Amino acid sequence: MKKKKGQLIWLQVFAILLGLLWISPFYLMVVNAFKTKRDIFSDVLGLPSEFAFENFVQAFIDLQFVSSFFNSLFITVVSIAIIIFFSSMGGYALARNKSKLSGVILMVFVAAMLIPFQAVMIPLISLFGQFDMLNRVGLIFMYLGFGSSLAIFLYHGAMTAISKTIDEAATIDGASKFQTFWHIIFPLLKPISVTVGILNVIWIWNDFLLPSLILSDAEATIPLRMFMFFGQYTRQWHLALAGLTIAIIPVIIFYFVAQKQIIKGVSDGAVK
Repeated sequence: MKKKKGQLIWLQVFAILLGLLWISPFYLMVVNAFKTKRDIFSDVLGLPSEFAFENFVQAFIDLQFVSSFFNSLFITVVSIAIIIFFSSMGGYALARNKSKLSGVILMVFVAAMLIPFQAVMIPLISLFGQFDMLNRVGLIFMYLGFGSSLAIFLYHGAMTAISKTIDEAATIDGASKFQTFWHIIFPLLKPISVTVGILNVIWIWNDFLLPSLILSDAEATIPLRMFMFFGQYTRQWHLALAGLTIAIIPVIIFYFVAQKQIIKGVSDGAVK
């Protein structure tokens, strides 16, 4: 009994230390966001001697936060909606069709996850440039292409747990294939849809490389605006950290608003 208690205490100590390790970057970001540039270089870990709230005002202005926020929000929401919609249909079609061709197509999608973006970056940009799609619409199509492989793989795996008798019963009742999928199968895929949504929110919201090659200054997202704080000869760390603090606020709000749905989706997926 004493041995188990000792193990539990050590486990709790380890969990606390691990939690402090994970939270340390957020501490450094928030604390240094309130410092002047001189204070950051003199003492990175300590609390600010004087709170420089003007950092947030200047960062908000330099980031053109309102326009860049809505650009990021539009691209993220539309991209995720399209990825979930088309990938769920693709996973459904591949799971219900047991032919050799469907297996080959699934393996092609799985293999596509191994191809790095840098390998196709130049021909992809050149191709989209020929069709005058180097804008937000073209970026969303690219996100669909790069995000659908993992999403289809996850949906295909989830579909194996859903019996085909559901489809057969819906067909007997006169439902079409799309009606069967949209009204019966897709609601059952909510846990995996939540997972796909979370993974893509983290990726798309924070992506820098792909938007930097596609978007103009008027369509710039928050990560692109953040780059302006890092010039060739100077680094405005006080403004950059203040901008990062402002930038994560929408994500935190999203998490607290969707917390119940996220936890329910993950728990439902674990039960299944």
